[in-house]
Amino acid sequence: MATVSAPPSPTIPARSVEQEATLESAPVRATTLDWGNSAPLALLAFAVTTFMLSMVNANAISAAVTPVVFGVALMFGGLTQLIAGIIQLRTGKTFAGVLFAGFGAFWLSLFANVQWFLKDVPVTQVGHAQGLFLYAFGIFIVIMLVVSLRTNAVVVLALAILVPTIFFLGAGDYGANTTLTHWGGYLGLAAAACAFYLALAELCEASYDRVVLPVWPLAKH
Repeated sequence: MATVSAPPSPTIPARSVEQEATLESAPVRATTLDWGNSAPLALLAFAVTTFMLSMVNANAISAAVTPVVFGVALMFGGLTQLIAGIIQLRTGKTFAGVLFAGFGAFWLSLFANVQWFLKDVPVTQVGHAQGLFLYAFGIFIVIMLVVSLRTNAVVVLALAILVPTIFFLGAGDYGANTTLTHWGGYLGLAAAACAFYLALAELCEASYDRVVLPVWPLAKH
């Protein structure tokens, strides 16, 4: 009786020395995680927008320029920072991603409130609505401040300044207290300065491939 035999296994030809050398020297293909660092962009977006709005809140410049500030809040502070935050999340940097995307959403929400939604609020309640919005976002900043204690001293300082900034502005809107609003503006300028410094430090490190401006890390990674 005839038997059915298995087909012979295909023979894999051995690579030559030249082929092995070519494979080893071939450049590694970029993966989907090979993104640039979007943190400096997000920091600059936050710093520029915060600086402009804080100049108005501190009464250092006429409130008549506010429409231009909200234009920047929409495109730079909002959309740009949101995209930069999503990139941070995509590359596995959860804290930075949540921080930047959260602030991006804040600026977009602030723009939407001023342009569209506050008009539906009774005039006597507009300050209360804005105050509620700022108080709620202040809680977000407090959470980020607690988590930031393992980042670096400049991030902690910036968030520590932002906490009273937002609550002063919220109280100023809620109680129609211009003094509190002005103090919120002064503190906002200090927070913007911290963000400008952080952006410069990260850009210098990326450009010179070494630490140029210290940020004083608080935990070893």
